[in-house]
Amino acid sequence: MLYTRTGDDGTSGLLGECRMPKDSLVFDALGALDELNSLLGVCVVKARGRDDGKDLSIAPALRLAQEHLFIIQAQLAGAKKEITSEYIAGVEHTIADIETRIKNPHAFVIAGATELSAFLDLARTVARRTERSVIAARAERELPAPAMQYLNRLSSLLYAVARLAAQDSGEPEPSPRY
Repeated sequence: MLYTRTGDDGTSGLLGECRMPKDSLVFDALGALDELNSLLGVCVVKARGRDDGKDLSIAPALRLAQEHLFIIQAQLAGAKKEITSEYIAGVEHTIADIETRIKNPHAFVIAGATELSAFLDLARTVARRTERSVIAARAERELPAPAMQYLNRLSSLLYAVARLAAQDSGEPEPSPRY
């Protein structure tokens, strides 16, 4: 069955624990992580199905980020899973690799040079909001530092891949004129 009716009273359960209100900070953070993971799925599909047929090789990095987000969700829900320093180093390595391939704009850019870069910029903003939600949830539930470090690096990764997607398309990314 795809429903249990156990949440009809406005509560939900975490692994091995009593039920909590669905509007708790923990469930807000879990929902934000789920939303981000789903949006990364859209980005994976968009990266794989580019109209120009070019492969930027970013889909595997995004898919790996989805896997890592599931680990953070599991940690937050009470599972014995963990984000390790190796995961963080992997993201940092990917960012460093992309930085060798792009020209850093050194300024804010207006999102939307391409459909893919726009979705990646949207994912970056959702990643930042998710990070804030997870930080707030730490008032109710401890989360180890590596998970927080990973979320912080993830938004940087999404910024880098958005710039790569735009640059590769040849479409300019203008800065705001203020």
